Amino acid sequence: MKLRIGFSPCPNDTFIFDALVHNHIDTGNFQFEPVLEDVETLNQWAQEGKLDITKLSFPAFFSARNHYQLIDAGSALGKGVGPLLVTKEKCSLSAIDVSQRKVLLPGSNTTAHLLFSLAFPTATKKEFIVFSEIEEALLQNNQLLGVLIHENRFTYDRKGLTKIMDLGNYWEERFKVPIPLGGIAIKRSYAQPLKKQLEEWIRNSLAYSWANYPLLSLFVQSHAQEMEEEIMRKHIELYVNEYTHSLGQEGKHAIQVLFEKYLALQKQSPTDPPLSLFV
Repeated sequence: MKLRIGFSPCPNDTFIFDALVHNHIDTGNFQFEPVLEDVETLNQWAQEGKLDITKLSFPAFFSARNHYQLIDAGSALGKGVGPLLVTKEKCSLSAIDVSQRKVLLPGSNTTAHLLFSLAFPTATKKEFIVFSEIEEALLQNNQLLGVLIHENRFTYDRKGLTKIMDLGNYWEERFKVPIPLGGIAIKRSYAQPLKKQLEEWIRNSLAYSWANYPLLSLFVQSHAQEMEEEIMRKHIELYVNEYTHSLGQEGKHAIQVLFEKYLALQKQSPTDPPLSLFV
């Protein structure tokens, strides 16, 4: 049986799923067809239930929870991993009225957007573009603000941009839990044994990649948007951690906290009886 699995071309995702999609581990009668797309495209597809299994931002998962359940392996959570609010202007947050500035964000369904909205609820001048285009747009206009994610965390300062707020630190200090960035979800319609088996396969795929680290496979390198290997490794080491192996109680609690904030911003109430978010 073939299952379509969507994830981003970022090094953390290709590192996790390399062995799974290239038959380096035993998956029995199941094969996995990789679909690599920008995370916001995957977020939008999730609303339609397009893929069997998909990486997606947590706000997108919350809105697509009728279609999907979150599995325990493969997620991106952590401390010190949050999105950054930056600008070309050399200034501090106290010198800027964020609500009066145009802000570039990497998709309306991203955790970056949700964290920005929590920190700046009155900011409405938002434009959503592909995350990899934000850095260059900021370099062309010092009046813009932008929220950076993924590898741009490691490159913005040497390109002349200034961090004015770490939205991840804001979240951690206010809510005292790790930052839930993105997870791996499977369609609710699949049987529970397959869902649990998928968790084990992802852990085995991850173990395969770690066993060969610090070597990076051609699959990781070829999709990394011309990143230096040093940046790829920093990316992997930041976003692939203990929560990737298993959410644990702390990770699940953090996701539940984010879900409550999402519902409040959307002015929604939990369903009764509530749908289980987790496999």
